[in-house]
Amino acid sequence: MHVNSLVQLRIKPTPARNTRLPMRAADFASLAEALDYAARGETGFNFYTGKNNDSAVLPYSELRDDAKTLARRLTSLGLERGARVALVADTDPGFVRFFFACQYAGLIPVPLPGSINLGNRDAYVGQLRRMLVSSRAGAVVAPTGFVAFVMEAAEGLPLRFVGDPEGFAHCPEKGVKLRPLQSTEVAYLQYTSGSTRFPRGVMITQHAVLRNLAGIIRHGVRIAPGDRCVSWLPFYHDMGLVGLVLVPVASQMSVDYLSTRDFAMRPRRWLELIALNQATISFSPPFGYELCARRLRSDDVGRFDLRSWRVAGVGAEIIRSEPLARFAQLLAPAGFDEKAFLACYGMAECSLAVSFAPLARGLKVDRVDGDHLAEYGEALPAAEIPAREGAAHVSTFADCGMPLPGYEVEIRDDAGRALLERQCGTIFVRGPSVMTGYFGDTRATRQTLSRDGWLDTGDVGYWLENSLVVTGRKKDLIILHGRNIWPQDVEHLAEQQPEVRPGDALAFSAPGPDGEEIPIMVVQCRESDEAKRASLVERLRRLVRLELGLECAIELVPLHTLPRTSSGKLSRSRARLNFIESQPAKTRADEPGGRAQSGAGPSEPQQANGSFASKPAPTPLRTRR
Repeated sequence: MHVNSLVQLRIKPTPARNTRLPMRAADFASLAEALDYAARGETGFNFYTGKNNDSAVLPYSELRDDAKTLARRLTSLGLERGARVALVADTDPGFVRFFFACQYAGLIPVPLPGSINLGNRDAYVGQLRRMLVSSRAGAVVAPTGFVAFVMEAAEGLPLRFVGDPEGFAHCPEKGVKLRPLQSTEVAYLQYTSGSTRFPRGVMITQHAVLRNLAGIIRHGVRIAPGDRCVSWLPFYHDMGLVGLVLVPVASQMSVDYLSTRDFAMRPRRWLELIALNQATISFSPPFGYELCARRLRSDDVGRFDLRSWRVAGVGAEIIRSEPLARFAQLLAPAGFDEKAFLACYGMAECSLAVSFAPLARGLKVDRVDGDHLAEYGEALPAAEIPAREGAAHVSTFADCGMPLPGYEVEIRDDAGRALLERQCGTIFVRGPSVMTGYFGDTRATRQTLSRDGWLDTGDVGYWLENSLVVTGRKKDLIILHGRNIWPQDVEHLAEQQPEVRPGDALAFSAPGPDGEEIPIMVVQCRESDEAKRASLVERLRRLVRLELGLECAIELVPLHTLPRTSSGKLSRSRARLNFIESQPAKTRADEPGGRAQSGAGPSEPQQANGSFASKPAPTPLRTRR
């Protein structure tokens, strides 16, 4: 085993196990109480940087003391109880100190994205300003490197403080008795990773998030004394904040953090950190596993010892099996067990988690007839479909397991009726950790959350033997002549080409020359030769026509131009808007090596309003719990 590059540390990290403190699983009334308990042990947070292998160690005992000191300074700002404090969330100790300071001071922390990869400076500043305005923040704290952006975004807003932690240290420490946020009060405001133009802040109460943390700890991951986490996920994302900051505090578990930027530049450091401290738990969206496998060389594998990694969580976006299989195959010699993969499903509006697949099973996928699913909204196993002319199109979807105890899930058609097993519809969730609403947006809350507590997730899926299978976002569906086409099926065809990598393609529909929707695929292209570009366009059009029966327009774009959400996910809705805005009054004719125009696909039987099921409504099933 080679010595990895993270071994030379200047500070000893916190231990994986508390020697005297019994483990508790989120049975607290508030996050402040959870930290108070964790502070009685030896575990905590460890921050590893990409520079000189430095690290910062923050035991929970020190975090509590620092947070209480900052809380007394926050009270000196004169903010009313429940006021929002915006925190630009970089992966450093400052964020978690201020997050918990807000808990002790009776203020609501609002994590903001700490990345300018969303676009240029103006786009990032504009996004920050929209979030500051919509949250009605009373103060904002940012790492030193982000202060210039924040100052510009905050210009003219009634904020009591704008600056970095060093500047905040000059605020007086008020000698008052702290009144932490209580069980029924909002714990934090979590912005969703959807629209950056109209941000929505999810309100999660202390009681709600702690119920979700308890479900994750006890049932989803089954955390035990001695478990240790590694994370590179951003703190402003629900999986990064709730799953990899609050879960560890509520279970008194040590965590080793790598910044998202460091991971993106050197993904192998994620594996090095897991091997270094023999971590047992780490989560990532599928693209993280894919990036890691693509950047690793076969001779790198010998430097890792991944035998301790028992939970390799997968979530935050649609799960595809191919990148995970490549990752598992590449790292099997390092001791990685593919049964460690743990598929899960959740969203910020439910605090974080809704369902988990069984532990130690690995990824289970359902292979269904894609043509039948597109036309009838029914996920029939591919093997049960009679042979047609040529090979049937097969779609694969991951089994995301059963809902956590105490949670109800229904799959509904467009009329709101519960659907039978393997019938595809919208996923609705009700449970103890569902949001109270979107901050300051009553209309959006009413559209999403019913009076009896059912949350319209906007996701689409179906039941498979009491397990939830998620097929995609409803807003991303390509609906053409009654057929429901999953964009990932179109994108997958592009990603199989040697010129295209996973994550290089986005598919959606947009108005054609006659105003009717036509399928579009935007593909990042590394090829500069015009003849080769034209060949790729024609090959992709032919493949989509052959496999899916669609006439698809292809747009080749430069690298690093596909839009992403604040959490790093590729954004089909933003790509669609960008495409529409870039078009002249009428779509241009085919251009060699670039844009390719086409009409709509072949005529299909019409289906009213793009409904998921064209057959008579089934007898409602019981709600799955």
